[in-house]
Amino acid sequence: MMPKRITGLLFALLMLPAVQAWADEFTDTIQIFSDAIESKPLMNSAYGYAVFPTIGKGGVGIGGAYGKGRVYEKGKHIGDTSMTQVTVGFQFGGQAYSQIIFFEDERALKEFTSGNFEFGAQASAVAITAGAQAQASTTGSSAGASGGKRDATTVGKYNKGMAIFTVAKGGLMYEASVGGQKFSYTAR
Repeated sequence: MMPKRITGLLFALLMLPAVQAWADEFTDTIQIFSDAIESKPLMNSAYGYAVFPTIGKGGVGIGGAYGKGRVYEKGKHIGDTSMTQVTVGFQFGGQAYSQIIFFEDERALKEFTSGNFEFGAQASAVAITAGAQAQASTTGSSAGASGGKRDATTVGKYNKGMAIFTVAKGGLMYEASVGGQKFSYTAR
C-alpha cells in the first residue's frame, strides 16, 4: 500500500510543473491581447471574454480546427470552452493561432455561455505574422500585417455584442473555404 502512495505522490509532484505551465499559457495569451494596440481598448472595457491559447487548424480540401479555452466574466474565470470548426473548399496546409472573443455586455456573455454557440462563416478576424494576407467574408474584406505575436495587428469590432481577435502563432495555410466556428461551454 505504501509504494502506491509514494508513486501517486511522485506522479502528482511531477505533474505540478505541467499544470503550472498550462495555467501560464492562458495568462500569457491574455497579456498578448492586452498589449496589442488594436485589442487593448476592448480588453479594458469588455464585460468578459473567452480566450484560446492555441487553436490548431489544418486541411486538404476538407479542413478542421480545434482548441480549448477559458471564459472570464469581469476578469474572473467562470468556465471552460472548446471550439470546433469544419471547412469545405480549396485549402491546403496547417496553422496554429491564439484567439480571444470579447463580450460587450452581460447579454453577449450569456448568449455565448447558454450552451452550444456558433459563429457563422461571415464572422471573421484577421491577424498576420510577418508577410501579407487578406481575408474576405460575406460582410466585406480585410487585410493586415504585423511583425509577430507581440505586435498583433487585428481587425475586429463588436458585432452583435462580440468581437473576435486572433494572433498567428505559426504554420502556413492556403484557403478559400467556407465554415463557421462552434463553441461548447462548461461552467466551472
